[in-house]
Amino acid sequence: MLRWFWRGRSPGRTFRRPAASLGVEVQFLDFAYGDVTVDAASKRALVQVIRQVRPDIVICQDPEYSFDDLDPDRRQAMILYLESIALASRDYALDEMPELNPHPIPTVYFMTPSRPNCVVNVADVWGLKEQAMAELQAQMTFSGQVLRQRLGEAGVRALLGANTKWKDDAELGTLLHRQMDRAFHLYHGLLTHGNYALAEPYRRLGSFHFESLVP
Repeated sequence: MLRWFWRGRSPGRTFRRPAASLGVEVQFLDFAYGDVTVDAASKRALVQVIRQVRPDIVICQDPEYSFDDLDPDRRQAMILYLESIALASRDYALDEMPELNPHPIPTVYFMTPSRPNCVVNVADVWGLKEQAMAELQAQMTFSGQVLRQRLGEAGVRALLGANTKWKDDAELGTLLHRQMDRAFHLYHGLLTHGNYALAEPYRRLGSFHFESLVP
């Protein structure tokens, strides 16, 4: 089962609808917006979730990227996530959750990495990916508003074509995201002499371990 843990309080349909279209279960951790702190209480809350779910892999934002991205909470959240992953495998707070055992997570992937070391083929799920993105209506509206002001009419038309129409900022944001997402995944796929038309980059934490070298 895929599970998606959101650091903030429940934004209702904002994440539930796109997650449902992907078959992903969402759980909200109820950290207050703008107040994410790397403290003992927050670590224990995440350690408890990790020990309950016992994931084989974790996918989270690249800590290097998060420090350059001026989006609230991302820097603190990434430190909190990684500290909690480390503590969940040790004897930390076992007396407070005696029914749960330590759980090491052997594999961590960072998404939107500054220095990717692997890519995943997404060509065969591209339609589903676009569908899920379109469900993020609040994000699409925000992107439509910001990009319309930043790019101006000429910039928007250069990306979408002179005759493209849209009814509101949400639809405009969706159209622009489709262009940006396709360019991003095309760059990490075909345009870097890769084997896939559209690829999503990740940075796997640690070394790759092979019994022998493989083609």
